[in-house]
Amino acid sequence: MSEYQYYEFMAVDRPLNADQQTELRELSTRAVITSTSFVNEYHWGSFRGAPDRMMDRYFDAHLYLANWGSRRVMLRLPKKLLRADTVERYLLDEHVEARSVGKHLVIDLRSEDEECDWNHDAESWLPAIVGVRGELAAGDLRPLYLAWLAGYGSWERDEWAFDRDHDDEPEPPVPAGLGTLTGPQRALADFLRLDEDLLHVAATASAPLPPVADDPGALGRWIASLAVEEKDRLLARVVGDEAAQVRMELWQRFRGGVVDQPSTASTRTVADLLDGVARYRAERE
Repeated sequence: MSEYQYYEFMAVDRPLNADQQTELRELSTRAVITSTSFVNEYHWGSFRGAPDRMMDRYFDAHLYLANWGSRRVMLRLPKKLLRADTVERYLLDEHVEARSVGKHLVIDLRSEDEECDWNHDAESWLPAIVGVRGELAAGDLRPLYLAWLAGYGSWERDEWAFDRDHDDEPEPPVPAGLGTLTGPQRALADFLRLDEDLLHVAATASAPLPPVADDPGALGRWIASLAVEEKDRLLARVVGDEAAQVRMELWQRFRGGVVDQPSTASTRTVADLLDGVARYRAERE
């Protein structure tokens, strides 16, 4: 196979209506389009649609990969669930980027490696990864940190990936629980080619994740305490195909708005992390 490209989009918060599906069909006659997804693959040629605009208008998650080593994941979340200033601390040019689109924030994560081995199991990736979107909405910052770390991890594969002045770049706040990733976080780390040794070194500064006790009784009492007018508004949104977003909002509010909020900034630099990997490997051998 000389060329292969895979595009997948998911509508999570609100399904596509008939008009939207018709609009998307104009972009490709071969794509598989449903009320919640758009999937297409190319063995020659290229997709004539614009993934950024498709995310802006229709979808909440997107995954792209090509057999020459390009990988990309985009996630769209309501700004009231994930603040731009929170994401900003983990941005890294060409690896972790974000843009504002109306009431939403679109996070764009990328990995490049021309020397990678090709794995043609494309359709399994996005279903495994998309759960990090709900985790971010609930305040879990581990996916952002993993993407930042994977970006700098590419420096080990490509010595020209960054200038030497990046050695002194400070590490962003380290979320708790890096030693116990969730399934979606593990899938994201693998997709972005995060080195296991680098993750191990980074996790030494990560506190254990505090237990989250979702007591059904406490949840029921909290829901009962909501004003009737608010419940009516929420129910109307559920009927109006916003069930997924309402669920994320309610869980965030019930859990206090944040699952993980690093209390102090790390004192490590990028050089500290990469040097730590070298020491860890030498000690292990």
